[in-house]
Amino acid sequence: MKFAADRTLGKLAKWLRILGYDTLYSRTLSDDKFFELANEDRVLLSRNTRILNKMSSDRLIFVEGNDPKMQLHDLIRRLGLKPDPDKFFSRCIVCNGLIDSVTPLDVIGKVPDHIWTGHNRFSECKSCRRIYWPGSHLEHSLREIRRVLNP
Repeated sequence: MKFAADRTLGKLAKWLRILGYDTLYSRTLSDDKFFELANEDRVLLSRNTRILNKMSSDRLIFVEGNDPKMQLHDLIRRLGLKPDPDKFFSRCIVCNGLIDSVTPLDVIGKVPDHIWTGHNRFSECKSCRRIYWPGSHLEHSLREIRRVLNP
């Protein structure tokens, strides 16, 4: 399932990407451009009550609550999503691009020296070239995923 989140749901978009869901997000997208994303077979996500009646309810989901992790939990439950652990951390949290494993030699000069010498696994976004490595943020994110999936 593919999503598009409007400007009110940046943190939810990040968590959907962490789970491996193709999720477009932009703070500057007009309502018309946002609605056009439904033509790409995307489910639109919004907290904006002003646009609720402008799109059919099977293409636009109104997301309630303020906490992104609760929003994620509710969305998973409402849509019956079954997040695949093999797809976790497969998308860039910044641009939504796909992430591929790269060798430590590929990231020389692209990460701080202390990161390069302290890690042997790296990934790179194919689109924006952001580099990822397993650090404390990975364990924190996995704990949060477990909380969301098993409340």
